[in-house]
Amino acid sequence: MTDILTLVFRTFMSQQCLKKVLTVSPPPPAAPCSALMVGDRRVSRSVLLLAAVTAASEMGVKVVFFAQTQIQSLPVSLQRCVPSLSPESLKKITFCYPRTLDELLQQVASLHESPTPPSVIIIDRLEDFLRSRAGGSHSGFQSGEQSCAAHLSALLCDTAAFLTQVLDQRGPSSAPCRVIASFLSEVDTGQDGRDASATDPTLDVLDRYFQVRCTLDQDRSYEAAAAAAEEVWNIYLSERGITELSFGKDDTPRLTQEWQLFVFPDGLMEFKLV
Repeated sequence: MTDILTLVFRTFMSQQCLKKVLTVSPPPPAAPCSALMVGDRRVSRSVLLLAAVTAASEMGVKVVFFAQTQIQSLPVSLQRCVPSLSPESLKKITFCYPRTLDELLQQVASLHESPTPPSVIIIDRLEDFLRSRAGGSHSGFQSGEQSCAAHLSALLCDTAAFLTQVLDQRGPSSAPCRVIASFLSEVDTGQDGRDASATDPTLDVLDRYFQVRCTLDQDRSYEAAAAAAEEVWNIYLSERGITELSFGKDDTPRLTQEWQLFVFPDGLMEFKLV
């Protein structure tokens, strides 16, 4: 999945940073195909939508986007970034709105029945599905949220693996099938009076299944304020599978691990390689 995330970051990169990175090339067969975005819900949704639009328009692949709440319109930031998005590209994105975890499981499990299987599966705000018990009656979820997380993650991995085989048979340009989800930990929200240094056991479970963690951390430093941006976010790509090379400030090749996202008052979003 880092191939799509880094494609998003490079597509909407600031011009000063653009010359410091390699041109985008197809990911190697062993490239990681699943990523978990952790952090602010509003920013993560914007990045997920950017990923969906970029995969559909730049890569020409089918995307399925799961969310519990209906997306009425594209965020202003996305409209500013992609003002000339064609209707044909948007048709490659299917938005699905399961209300409960059970409904999400059923819809993911039925993706193999699609005449044109998706190459990208996106789940927005995974925590809403895991923490909502309304309408949920699956017998395997009695042990709590961590069991739910493991069951859903395993299903996503199995589904992506199966769809990768199908896509590869139809044409390797659409394979593999990638999975990206967003998750906001209760630790990050400061709920339940938890210690800021505490770890979220549900997030620990998710990390076992998702190959890459993409962490959003707001930058409130003086340097960020001096950039004339309304918000600045640090984006950290961590864990196994990060293989794409970039150039550091000293022009030496290194692994792409850290980016910055600048959100300007007019809604424009720009990414910068750190």
